Amino acid sequence: MKVLFVGESWVIHMIHTKGFDSFTSTKYEEGATFLLQCLREKGIDITYLPSHEVQIRFPSSVEELQQYDAVVLSDIGSNTFLLRNPTFYEMQVNPNPLELIKDYVAQGGGFLMIGGYLSFTGIEGKANYKNTVLSELLPVELSDTDDRIEMPQGVHPVTVQDDPLTSDLGEWPLFLGYNRFSAKTDAKVLAVINDDPFLVSGNFGKGRTACFASDCAPHWGSKEFVDWKNYPLFWSRLIETIGRKS
Repeated sequence: MKVLFVGESWVIHMIHTKGFDSFTSTKYEEGATFLLQCLREKGIDITYLPSHEVQIRFPSSVEELQQYDAVVLSDIGSNTFLLRNPTFYEMQVNPNPLELIKDYVAQGGGFLMIGGYLSFTGIEGKANYKNTVLSELLPVELSDTDDRIEMPQGVHPVTVQDDPLTSDLGEWPLFLGYNRFSAKTDAKVLAVINDDPFLVSGNFGKGRTACFASDCAPHWGSKEFVDWKNYPLFWSRLIETIGRKS
């Protein structure tokens, strides 16, 4: 399988103030490193596109996307796709990358969205996928406003439907938060968290789709989750379930 994994990267710019004086420092981080390593060890061919590279490297046609069996978006908001440099600064007319994803899935590609502060509706509504064409292909209905549910005390999801994807996984580890959404009527809810859908699968056109409500890594994805013995098995199963060649 070949998978295009997009997002899960960020730049932190800090101001250090020491009395009268201050200085700044900047660091770059990627949150999916362990997940991508696990998938590669399971034999999945991953092309990783960090958030800031979407500007210049995201495929510009459905034909380019079709080299992949699945596309994964994780913690990256819709503006990153819709406001790329040629459009935002140069007023050029260009293909809408989210429409390309929609057409790709309709023609048989797989799609997964993983939760986070800039997934689904996101913090302060900034991910804003509800107001894009991706809302049509997702197997869930998105919130109009900030959809984060913070659970600093930790909460265990519960599997509610017998399925090859979730069989033999045992008890889920703790999570520290998630995005709240509701399942569409034709979707399949495999696990819930506080009675909200946690893992949902569906179909769009000829393609298969899935939503995972929490993060694949810190902070919502707790250390217990990342260290979970079934972490590699779960993610590889999920990717293979939606993938074009599964």
